[in-house]
Amino acid sequence: MAIDQTRTFTPINIAVLTVSDTRTPDNDTSGDILAARIVAAGHHLAARTIVTDDAALLAAQYDAWIDDPRIDAVVSTGGTGLTGRDVTPEALSRIAGARDIPGFGELFRWLSFQTIGTSTVQSRACAVVARGTYIFALPGSNGAVKDGWDGILAEQLDSRNRPCNFVELMPRLKER
Repeated sequence: MAIDQTRTFTPINIAVLTVSDTRTPDNDTSGDILAARIVAAGHHLAARTIVTDDAALLAAQYDAWIDDPRIDAVVSTGGTGLTGRDVTPEALSRIAGARDIPGFGELFRWLSFQTIGTSTVQSRACAVVARGTYIFALPGSNGAVKDGWDGILAEQLDSRNRPCNFVELMPRLKER
């Protein structure tokens, strides 16, 4: 787990999706945190939007970004809880060809446990790779976004991270 400074950093294009019935561009603090961290890390903020907690609308937004060759990864915030309106994992299950990355949710909950204890079991944070695009679904709280970016994504989306990272796999994601 180390950044190899002898290697060249490869910026990628990342979209941010906030899943919420109540957030607006003026009060989307978790989206703001993600966007700021993406840019500070040297990546490109390729797109950003807010979509209500509706599985069909979310799946449509994910599909649009998956099919956009200018977007390499999507990080969403919100909709991963247990309430009836939390449908982000269900939206991801609608994505054609999506393959789970189970270790992401497991690692997220382990990191989150360090901060919020057993309350982390209420999170359904998850990740998939679909048609060559990564999608990482984080809870909507500011703390969860920080845990997810700082504890996992900052390293795994850095092409210099060793022994391996998500970026180096990108050219091979569509292999058959």
